[in-house]
Formats: sequence, C-alpha cells, structure tokens
Amino acid sequence: RIMYASESVMEANEAMTKLDEVLSHTPLAEPAQPVQPSGSQVEFCDVTFTYPNATRPALEHVSFTVPQGSTVALVGPSGGGKSTAASLIPRFWDVDAGSVCIGGADVRSIGSAALMDQVAFVFQDTRLFKQSLLENIRAARPNATREQVLSAAHAAQCDDILAKLPDGLDTVIGTQGTYLSGGEQQRGAIARALAKNPDVLLCDEPTGALDYQTGKAILALLYDLCKKSRKTVVVVTHNGALAPTADVLIRMKSGKIESFEENPSPVPVQELEW
Repeated sequence: RIMYASESVMEANEAMTKLDEVLSHTPLAEPAQPVQPSGSQVEFCDVTFTYPNATRPALEHVSFTVPQGSTVALVGPSGGGKSTAASLIPRFWDVDAGSVCIGGADVRSIGSAALMDQVAFVFQDTRLFKQSLLENIRAARPNATREQVLSAAHAAQCDDILAKLPDGLDTVIGTQGTYLSGGEQQRGAIARALAKNPDVLLCDEPTGALDYQTGKAILALLYDLCKKSRKTVVVVTHNGALAPTADVLIRMKSGKIESFEENPSPVPVQELEW
C-alpha cells in the first residue's frame, strides 16, 4: 500500500507541475481591432523565432508563400525548424521578427477564436479524449451533425474501426472504455480535423503511426481535399519521397530554408512508391 501510495503521490505531483507550467504562461495579446483573413494563402515574411530560454533561433530569416489551394511539404531532419514553422501559423507563439500571415492578415491581428476557426491540426502524438468516438471527432466542430461526423470518419479511413467497436460511433474511448491502437487514434484525429472543415490544415507527420496502405490513402485524401475545396494543406514530414506530390516543397535545416521548389505537375499519391 505504501508503494502504491507513493507512486500516486509522484503522479499527482507531476500533474500539478504541468498544470502550474500551463497556468503560469501569459496569454498572447488579443488584437485591439481584429481583422478577417481573405482566403487561405500562408505567407512567412523574414521570420525569426527563438524559444524561451533557448540560446539560438529555431527559425532565422525564413520567407516563403504558399498560395491558396496548394499543398506544401516541409521536409528536413529533426531540429530543422519544420514543426516550429507550422506551429507559428496558428500563433502558438509570436515571432521575434517578421510576420506570419493567413489570407493577407498577420496572425497577430486576427482574433484567437477566428484564427482557431480558420486552422485545424493533426499532430504526430495525437491522443483521444475519454469520450465517445462521436464526441472526439465532434470536438473541433461541436455543431457537426452525426452524418457529418460519419462522413469525416469515412474519409479518414475509420470504417474498419467503427465496424469492430461495440457501439460504433457511440463507443467510449480510453479508461474503462475501448482502447485504440496508435494508428487508430491517429485516424480518429484526422477525422476530427476533417470534420472541422478548416481553410488551413496543418499535418505534422500525419501518417507516422499508420501502415503503408492507410497512410497512402490518407495522404491522397488530404491532397484531393486541397484541390477540390481550395484549402491550404501544410505537411511536416521527414519522408522526402513525398516531395513529388506537393505543389510546393520547402527543405529546411538548422532553422533556415535550404531550398524552395514549386512543382507545376504534382504526382498523385496513389502513383507514389516509398
């Protein structure tokens, strides 16, 4: 009992420490006169950014433009600045110099609620909430109908997951519920992002936990979505083989852009081997 009690105390202390870290952060300032973006073009203008307490910039003089309705692949080694660049688009941090714009508007001039409506994310280490799969997918768009949630789940290749769950969409996930594998959770997170129907979709290694065929189907869906709906899709990946599928390829290293390439004839994901 003493052993289990001490373990619980350590877990509680760790949880409280993390909560204190979150609560101690000063919220980013809201704009005095918010503006609305016009479209989903993403633009970095001479951006430099350094994480708090870091000794060198994570991004240094980074500039690029991704036209509306295009897919951009940010490719490079770990620590190259890919994920940092993606995290600046929804304004998780404010830049030290330069500007990040969506639809011609600096993200610092867009109200936080409006900015979050504009952008959706698929992270590499996604976790689902202890709720039904329906509510997990609906989390990004609370007013989504059941039919819209089902459509997003189908698009995210979740049909086999729904078929095996005892209560389908209404199955509770997590503690005292049904556990899903890492790849299944990733597909649930992709369904959540698709249900939100954003103008800008950020994907950080979206297929990292998926098998080859499912990953290929998800990427094909994202790129098809980009073309049909005029959405801007930003994919962060280590997989250089995905480069031919993107409209814009940006190779990054040590916080700087090594190369910027526009691809006039992207290769369909279905035809790609990697």
